[in-house]
Amino acid sequence: MTASAARADGRPSPRKRAGNGAASRDVTDDVGLDALAGHAGYAVRRFQIWIFQDFIKTLGEVDIRPTQYSVLTVVGANPGLSQMAVAKRLGIERARLVHLLDSLEQRKLVKRIKSRKDRRSHALHLTAQGETALAKFKRLAAEHERHVEAKIGRANRAHLLRILAGFT
Repeated sequence: MTASAARADGRPSPRKRAGNGAASRDVTDDVGLDALAGHAGYAVRRFQIWIFQDFIKTLGEVDIRPTQYSVLTVVGANPGLSQMAVAKRLGIERARLVHLLDSLEQRKLVKRIKSRKDRRSHALHLTAQGETALAKFKRLAAEHERHVEAKIGRANRAHLLRILAGFT
C-alpha cells in the first residue's frame, strides 16, 4: 500500500468504484484536517450536517425542515406566542421567521392572529391541520432520534443532550 492510500490514522482509505469498475480513492481521504481534528466546533458542525441530512431524509415524505419543525413545536407548546418571542427563543432572525411563517401559513399549518395586547404583533397558533401534522412530524422526528442513537449510542446521546442543555 502506498503512503497516499493510507489515512493519517494508518487505516486504509475506503475505495469507490470508478465508472469503469476500477477502484478509485476518494480525494478527500488525502486531505488532512490539521488542528481542525481537535476543534469541538468543527466536530459539532460535521455532526450537525449529518443530523440535518438524516432529519431531512427521515421527514422527507412530509417536506418539513428542521427550523420549520422547531417553530411548529414551539408554537404548538405555546399557543398565542408572539413572532418576536418565537424568534428570540429559537435564535431565528425576525425577517427569516416571517418568511418561514408565510410558508407554514400557506400550507395551512399556522395562523397569525393580531395580538390583543399589542396590535403591531401577531399571536401564533397551530391550525387544526397543523396540530394533526405536528403529531405526525413528532413521530417521524422520534424515528430520526432513533437514528441518532444508533449512530452514537444511547448513553452518548443522553450525555450529549446533558452537555448541550446549557445552550438551549
